Amino acid sequence: MKFVKYILWTLYRIWFYILVALPIIFLFPILLVSILKESWYPFFFKLARFWAKFILLGMGFVCKIEQEEIPEKDKSYMFIANHTSMADIMLMLVSIENPFVFVGKKELAKIPLFGFFYKRTCILVDRSSEKSRKAVFLRAQRRLQSGLSICIFPEGGVPEEHIELDEFKDGAFRLAINHQIPIVPITLADNKKRFSYTFFSGGPGKMRVKIHRFLSTKGLIIENTRAINEKARDIILGQLQEFNNHSNG
Repeated sequence: MKFVKYILWTLYRIWFYILVALPIIFLFPILLVSILKESWYPFFFKLARFWAKFILLGMGFVCKIEQEEIPEKDKSYMFIANHTSMADIMLMLVSIENPFVFVGKKELAKIPLFGFFYKRTCILVDRSSEKSRKAVFLRAQRRLQSGLSICIFPEGGVPEEHIELDEFKDGAFRLAINHQIPIVPITLADNKKRFSYTFFSGGPGKMRVKIHRFLSTKGLIIENTRAINEKARDIILGQLQEFNNHSNG
């Protein structure tokens, strides 16, 4: 019986990558045009949301999104969320309608097809390079000035399976304070269970999302970075524990 499960899990992983590739192949000319100018990014973002919905639906994931506060149109935000899964990118795109740009690790640019558009539309960071981290601030600044929002997974990567929520890096919070934009904490409850980086695991089911009340940065200065970092982390960690208690109850 275990052998059959391993086969099914392997096929499920392969199916994920097929779903990732199919819309990109069929929409390639339109996608290519949509990234020719930075000002056309909102149109690319709509295509990306369609791509994300296609993947989540095809994987049998049912999104349950709860919003304590709704982002206003034509306003910039700093969206932050816990990071546990390859499906986090898709779920963030489905959960938020405001066009945003991901800040993500440069290694993802190596993925065939996906990586081609990823490196041309996202802000890539090499976390081992201080020069790269500084360049992120300049690129993010330009995007925010054009009216877009930014999305960062502040753990700086996917933590080991036994870690519920890793410590947050300060970058997202410094950016938000510098630009005086609201921080939007988001809790992704089920992604680790549904499709984590553990190969032989996962399966269809619900994916709960909680968009929390925004944290204002009005009047804050860089010295307040650590305090608002810890506040945002406490909100997400508390929600994760609540979700887990509810699931086990």
